[in-house]
Amino acid sequence: MNVALKAENEPRDHGGGLDAAMARYGGQRADWLDLSTGINPRPYPLHDISADAWNRLPDDTATDALLLAARRFWNVPDSAQIIAAPGASSLIARIPDLTFATSAYIPGPTYNEHAAAFAARKRLVSADDAEMPVHVYVHPNNPDGRLWPDVPKSDTELTIIDESFCDTCPEQSRIDQTAKPGTIVLKSFGKFWGLAGLRLGFAIGQRRTIGRLDDLLGPWPVAGPALEIGARALGDDDWADATRIRLARDAARLDARLDTLGASLVGGTDLFRTYAMPGRAADWQAKLARAHVWTRVFPYSETWMRIGLPGSDADWAQLEAAL
Repeated sequence: MNVALKAENEPRDHGGGLDAAMARYGGQRADWLDLSTGINPRPYPLHDISADAWNRLPDDTATDALLLAARRFWNVPDSAQIIAAPGASSLIARIPDLTFATSAYIPGPTYNEHAAAFAARKRLVSADDAEMPVHVYVHPNNPDGRLWPDVPKSDTELTIIDESFCDTCPEQSRIDQTAKPGTIVLKSFGKFWGLAGLRLGFAIGQRRTIGRLDDLLGPWPVAGPALEIGARALGDDDWADATRIRLARDAARLDARLDTLGASLVGGTDLFRTYAMPGRAADWQAKLARAHVWTRVFPYSETWMRIGLPGSDADWAQLEAAL
């Protein structure tokens, strides 16, 4: 089955969209608990940002510090190149330009920007035909948390492994596969560190596989504050370790609560959970929205609802009251 594509300029289905929820269900932004995304609700602390990060064009020293921290944190193979960009989405949009292949295998349901990027270049996208030369895996998958095969087919021209949600389970990373040509691993900074507005992402792969991304991104693609904050956060192992423990605990707490309602866990990560709800997911979303809690439902399932993690005692209490 080929993936059905939306008309040009029609918005694609995503989490977020709190403005539209407010317009329909009322309330001010401060009244709402947005659990529609998989963003860590307790972000990495920003601390002070140097004046140079704001006042000057980003220089090689700041970029090198970020890339060195990324290489160490993700244990990137020595032979692999790391390219920083203003968000993983900006890389996803440009990756089809790295190949002349006319078709891509993107098993779904999954994050829909990958298919949209290839379709925008008039490439055929299929969720079924694994014989296609380009393979795309979101690992862990969004929204069901599925982990994909360890070794892609040897005759695949290009394999993209989107690890935007893998920092909660680093032992599952496929970063070692970037030691060979033809594999690209994508990393998102905004999810695990809870700083989506910073717009920072990474492509990792052999230079001959990803090197053209430098030209496609242009000069100074990452803002100075993002370089500085990213380098600091990627060097803070204590924060990362403590955050994984907290997220795992909170994910288990959410599972236990939804189980009492008759919901069954479809899957997810320690940043979001997807449930098959008893009854229509849209009805559950509306019920919670009337209490100003926003969740995510999917056009391809009548029962699936995705819920992010509350970040504070007050957030948990608001969710509990809404349920």
